[in-house]
Amino acid sequence: MKLPLVLGSGAVALAQQVYIPANGSSSLPQCSLDQTYATALPSYSFREFSFTQTETVRTATSIPAPTATPTYAPNYSELSSLVPSLTTTHWGNWNPASNSTPTDSGSPYGNASWSALWDAIPWVNFTRGIYSTTVQPTPVPTSELVLPPPEPFNAQICYTFPKDFILGVAASAVQIEGAVADEGRTPVHMDALSLLNPTIADNFVANENYYLYKQDIERIASMGVRYYRFSIPWSRILPFVLPGTPVNEQGLAHYDDLINFVLEKGMLPAIVLHHSDTPLEFYTNISDIGITPGTGGIGYGDSCYQCTYKNVSFEDAFVNYGKVVMTHYADRVPIWWTFNEPLLGARNGQSIDAVIKAHARLYHFYRSEIKGTGKISLTFNDNFGVPRNPSNPADVDAANHFNAFQLATFANPIFLGQDYPEAYKSSVADYVPFTAEDLAYINGTADFFSIQPYTATVVSPPPDNTIADCAANITHPLRPYCVTQSTTTTTGWNIGYASQSYVYITPSYFRTYLNYLYNTFRAPVAVTEFGFPVFGEAEKKQSDQEFDSPRSLYYQSYLSEGLKAMWEDGVEWIGAFAWSWADNWEFGDYDAHFGIQTVNRATQARRYKKSFFELVDFVESRRQGG
Repeated sequence: MKLPLVLGSGAVALAQQVYIPANGSSSLPQCSLDQTYATALPSYSFREFSFTQTETVRTATSIPAPTATPTYAPNYSELSSLVPSLTTTHWGNWNPASNSTPTDSGSPYGNASWSALWDAIPWVNFTRGIYSTTVQPTPVPTSELVLPPPEPFNAQICYTFPKDFILGVAASAVQIEGAVADEGRTPVHMDALSLLNPTIADNFVANENYYLYKQDIERIASMGVRYYRFSIPWSRILPFVLPGTPVNEQGLAHYDDLINFVLEKGMLPAIVLHHSDTPLEFYTNISDIGITPGTGGIGYGDSCYQCTYKNVSFEDAFVNYGKVVMTHYADRVPIWWTFNEPLLGARNGQSIDAVIKAHARLYHFYRSEIKGTGKISLTFNDNFGVPRNPSNPADVDAANHFNAFQLATFANPIFLGQDYPEAYKSSVADYVPFTAEDLAYINGTADFFSIQPYTATVVSPPPDNTIADCAANITHPLRPYCVTQSTTTTTGWNIGYASQSYVYITPSYFRTYLNYLYNTFRAPVAVTEFGFPVFGEAEKKQSDQEFDSPRSLYYQSYLSEGLKAMWEDGVEWIGAFAWSWADNWEFGDYDAHFGIQTVNRATQARRYKKSFFELVDFVESRRQGG
C-alpha cells in the first residue's frame, strides 16, 4: 500500500511505508505462476554418495591502464592568473622530542612560526608512525584477489546499472593520513579531540596513508573500483590558513602526485575540500571545539564555519583555499565537493550561512572563471527519518520536520532557489535571512544531490510537548531537531539488524529515501558514503574479520533496493561510494570497523574483506556493456 507523503517544501514523495496487519506465514508472490510444487510431494530414494560439489574460483579484475587522460579544465599554467601572487614555501616536520629549534624566528611564515603553532598546544602522547617517506607500491598478488566462496542466499535481482553508474570508495584525510605534523601541515580541530577526552584514540598515525597512498591506490584499483574519493586538508595546503600566506610546496606536490597515480592506475579522483578538518587557528580555545548541549548548537562538533581569524572570515578564507586547490587540479578532477556533512559541524545560523555562500562562490568560480566541465556538489548527513506510525499524522509531521531541518536547510536554496524551511527557522533564532539576490545567486549551484544514508531513524514528536514548544526552548534536550528518535517501530521490533554503532541495516527505507530525495529536490542523487561496522569485529581474529557477511548483506541489499528505485520508481541514482576502503580512525575510535579492508595497527598491513569483493561484483556483474 502506498500513501502520499506531504513534505514541508510542497513536494510529494511517491511512496511511504505503512504497516499492514496480517496473520500467519509470508506469501511467496515470486512463486505464484509456478504451481509445480504447490501440491506435489518430493520423491525420496537412496543413491551412491560422492563429494560432487564444485566451486568456481574467480579473481577480481583490475582497472585497466588508461589509453588517454581526460581533462575537465585548463591546466594550472593557464589558470594561475585566477589566484595571483601565490608564493610557495617548504616547511619541515614537527617533533616534540627533537632538541633542534628553527633559526628563522624573524620570518612571519618561517619554520619557527610554523613550529610555534604546534608548540602552543599541550599535546599528550604525541606519536609518530612507521613511515617518514612515500612507500613505492608493489603489485597485489593474485592469491589476494580470489573471490570468497559464495553464500547460498545472494541477491537475485536482475536489474542492471547504467554503463556510467559511479562505483567508488571513500575516506577522509583526517581519518586515514596520519603524518599530522609532517611536511608543513598545521593542527586541525580533530587533532585536538583527545585533549578534550582522554579516552579518545588520537589520529596522529591513523592509517599512515600519507606515505602509503600509492600502495592503497594500487590495492583499490586491483579490485576494479573506478572512483577514489578523498579529501585534501586545508592546513596542509595553506598552513597559515589566510589569503596571502605562503602555499605549502610539499602539500601541492603530494596531492598532485596522488591524483596522477590515481589516473595512472585507470581510476578517477573525486575531491572533497572540507571534511571535518578546520584549521585549529580559527579557535580561541581548544575547549571551543565541542558544542555544549543546551547552548543552542546545531551540530555535535564545531567546525567554526562562522569564525574569523585575524579579521578574515571563515567564508573568505575557505573560498581562497578552494580557489588554490581547484586551479591546481581542476584539469584532472571530474567531481568536487566543497563540504562534507556541514550541518554536524555548525554552531549557529551564521555557520550555515557561511557554508552555503562559500559553496556558491566556489561553484561560480569553477564554472565562470575556471570554465570547468566536471561536477560539483556538497554532501549532507541525514539518517532518513521515518514516522514511527505512518498512519499517525503527528508522526508523519515529525519525520518531515526532522528531514527538512537536516536537508532542506541547505538544499532549498541550493537546489530549488527557495528560502530555509520552517523547521530550521523555528529552531535557529540567529539564522541569516536570504535576499532575493542571494537566492538567485545560490540557486542551481550543485550538479547532483549528495547524501550519506547509512541507516534510517524512527521519528515521533517530543513526548512532553509539541515540536514548536521544543523549538522555542533553547535548553530543550531534544534540540535542535525537536523530535524523538528511536530504533523501534510500533511493532516493538528494531528497525533492522544492529551494528557496532548507530547503523542498522535498513535497505527498504533506503529505496524510500531515494524517492524522497529525488522527488523533493529534483536532482540526480549520489550516495557519497554508506557502510556498516560489524558488531565486535575488532575483537575477532583476522580471518573472521575478513569474512564479514553482515557487511556484504548491507551493501548488496542497499544496492538491490537502489536498483528498484531506479527501475521501478524512476529515480535517477547516479552512483555510490563505499565507506570506507579500509578500517580507519572513526573520529575518536579505531574499534568501529567500517572498512572493506582490515588494517593491522602494528604493521599497517591491509587485507581485503569479503564485502569488498561482493560490493564490486554486485555492480560490475550487472553493469550494462560490462
